[in-house]
Amino acid sequence: YFCVSLQGGVNDEVTLTAYITIALLEIPLPVTHSVVRNALFCLEIAADQKENHVYTKALLAYAFALAGKMDKRKTLLDSLEKEAVKADGSVHWQRPGKEPEVDLPYYRYRAPSAEVEMTAYVLLAYLTSQPAPSQEELSFASRIAQWISGQQNPNGGFSSTQ
Repeated sequence: YFCVSLQGGVNDEVTLTAYITIALLEIPLPVTHSVVRNALFCLEIAADQKENHVYTKALLAYAFALAGKMDKRKTLLDSLEKEAVKADGSVHWQRPGKEPEVDLPYYRYRAPSAEVEMTAYVLLAYLTSQPAPSQEELSFASRIAQWISGQQNPNGGFSSTQ
C-alpha cells in the first residue's frame, strides 16, 4: 500500500497521504496509475474511521472529488456539514475544542491559517464534482466563499497558510 508514515506539519499519515494523493491527481496522474490507485485504497480505508479530524476529512473529500469517487466525497461532505460553523449567512470549519471568538468593538477577528486552509479544501471538494456541482452545492459553496473572503487582510491576502 501507499500509506505514508511521516510526521510533519500535519499529525498523521492519513493526512499526509491525502496531501500527496491530491498532488498526484492534480498533475494529473490518472486514477488507474498504480501509485494513485494504492493511495486511494489506503484513503478509502482511512475514510471509514470515525475519529478522523475535520481537517483530515476536508482533505479526503477533495482527494475523492479529484479521483471521481463521488459517493465517498458526498459521505465526507455530509459529515463535514454537520460540523460546520454557520453564522451570518456564511459557513466555515474550525478546530475541535477551539476557544470562542472574542467580540470586541473595532476588532475584526481573523481565523487561524489552518482554519482558512481546511475551509478552502472543503470549498474545493464542493466545486470539484463530476459532471458538475449541483445548484444546492453551488449555493452552499458560495456561503463558504463568503467566509473565506471575509478572512482577507486589507491588502487582499490571507494569513500565512501552507
